Amino acid sequence: MSSTQPMNESYSPAPVDKSRIAASFSRSAASYDSVAQLQQQVGNELLAKIPQSIEAKTILDAGCGTGYFTRQLTKQHNPEQIYAIDLAAGMLSYAVDKTTETEQSRTHWAQADVENLPFADNSFDLIYSSLVVQWCGDLEAFIREAKRALKPGGVLAFSTLGPRTLYELKEAWRPIDQHVHVNEFMPFECVEQLMAGQSFFSADLSSHDIVLEYQRLNQLTKELKSLGAHNMNEQQSSGLTGKNRIKKLIENYEQFRSKDGVLPATYEVYYGISVA
Repeated sequence: MSSTQPMNESYSPAPVDKSRIAASFSRSAASYDSVAQLQQQVGNELLAKIPQSIEAKTILDAGCGTGYFTRQLTKQHNPEQIYAIDLAAGMLSYAVDKTTETEQSRTHWAQADVENLPFADNSFDLIYSSLVVQWCGDLEAFIREAKRALKPGGVLAFSTLGPRTLYELKEAWRPIDQHVHVNEFMPFECVEQLMAGQSFFSADLSSHDIVLEYQRLNQLTKELKSLGAHNMNEQQSSGLTGKNRIKKLIENYEQFRSKDGVLPATYEVYYGISVA
């Protein structure tokens, strides 16, 4: 991975309202896992990318959500201690309730921001964070904090989303108005450069698209709302969406319907693996 590639000057990160993000995900805690097909697919692929040679006695699940992957990490690596943090109090409460008695002795939950980890230097063998850091106001801060908190030889494994995510929905909205209706995400070369800037022993960033399929557009929009991952960009429209605009949106999205009769929703997914 090259560190000489210039930062994409066309990308300008939007302001992040963390209290709003935390509240949205807290409200969605009970429904989250039932509709989190993308999150579970990406999280499992990220688990598979963690080097098999790692002996992860101490693990951090940074942005643990419902604790789904906290439990998967425990099963896969059998750590002595695993710490799970999230910004959303509702997610943490749900996760704690799902913790079994056998998991309680080595699982530690805390409300915290992944950009400001409340842990000492050289604390973890593995830091795992799946589809969390796209909500960061400062991705560089997260990567820097992860590098600090990792032991020498420790691994940072994270996934995030790229700007082609939900491009079909963006294109369907474009003729209707100029408001931001879909969350904006950082380009590949920007994420790559931020990783290279932290002097990891090795760092690799890969990308591929995942396409989910729906019969109707409202299945996608309801799913995004149930996940708490609907549009939270500060530049979004604050006005009500009228019936005529929704009708036009549905009509515009139909251009993407496949020969198989389904509506696609594309997610551009990045996987980062760095060794301290």
